[in-house]
Amino acid sequence: MLAALSRSPQRNTIPPHWQLYVAVDSADTAASRAAELGAKVIQPPMDIPNVGRMAVLQDPTGAMLSVFQPGMHKGMGITGEPGAFCWADLQTRDRTAATHFYGSLFDWEFTLGKDKDPSGYLHIRSGEQHIGGIPGPGTLPPHVPPHWLAYIQVADCAAVTARAQSLGASVLLPPMTIENQLHFSVLADPQGAAFALFQPAH
Repeated sequence: MLAALSRSPQRNTIPPHWQLYVAVDSADTAASRAAELGAKVIQPPMDIPNVGRMAVLQDPTGAMLSVFQPGMHKGMGITGEPGAFCWADLQTRDRTAATHFYGSLFDWEFTLGKDKDPSGYLHIRSGEQHIGGIPGPGTLPPHVPPHWLAYIQVADCAAVTARAQSLGASVLLPPMTIENQLHFSVLADPQGAAFALFQPAH
């Protein structure tokens, strides 16, 4: 996975957003398989000079994402530190279709949280690593389209949320704590792109 800033060629129809990139061995194979599984190929596989190869997809539930075949750029090199991406939630109204698609495309596994979390939150696991989740049914407002929500790790969620607000961000969900250890908030930057902050307990 990697991150960058870009101007969308469809900026008049698609609002500002963070685009999730998933590393694959072959962007061409992944895009072809995604299409077989019901996804739309928005941008066919293309080379990024001196970086790698990528394709932009829309999953069967409507959420956008990209696949990235590393070249000279291997993707994110920093994890587990403040300022680094650390998690991603898939906000969708059709979890059955989503788990089938992503499980078939990336071999991801989906499991309920500890003690069978009554909210129905599904954890996404890639190999031995938990990388994200899918919130329970009914959590996506009717006016919000399906999407991936990226989380950025911070040392102090409340302080960074306040700092972001002073810089022009909107607070969509104020800092809150779940299970006495998960501290997070959801923001929209001054252009409207949504993202979340996460403060680990340890």
